Amino acid sequence: MEKTWRWFGRKDKITLPMLRQIGVEGIVTALHEVPNGEIWTLEAIKSLKDYIESHQLRWSVVESLPVSEAIKYAGPERDQLIGNYKISLANLGKAGIKTVCYNFMPVIDWIRTDLEHPWRMGPVLCTLTRSGLPILTA
Repeated sequence: MEKTWRWFGRKDKITLPMLRQIGVEGIVTALHEVPNGEIWTLEAIKSLKDYIESHQLRWSVVESLPVSEAIKYAGPERDQLIGNYKISLANLGKAGIKTVCYNFMPVIDWIRTDLEHPWRMGPVLCTLTRSGLPILTA
């Protein structure tokens, strides 16, 4: 088992040395600065991966490579955005990052579905795979 932590990048108030100090081994993060739908370049991926590894940690999970809204509703730029997504996934693989959490819900992320209990959020599809087998679906 690997102890992981969701980290929001270099601007996060919680630093990688802090996480290392409390026993974290792996980082769950994303290229938050890349606009939705744009290609995650191999250079940008390697830069963040190298930064994480310079703190003796591992980039364990991508959280997440956003699925553009136009893909979900079949907008006119859908095919181009799917192409960008595929390139980004390939670049993650080339960098050695094998686990990607994805979210295919409308409106990018969580939505409230229970007005009586507003702290309960709607379902999220997050399938992590290792060797092609699903290991978590929430």
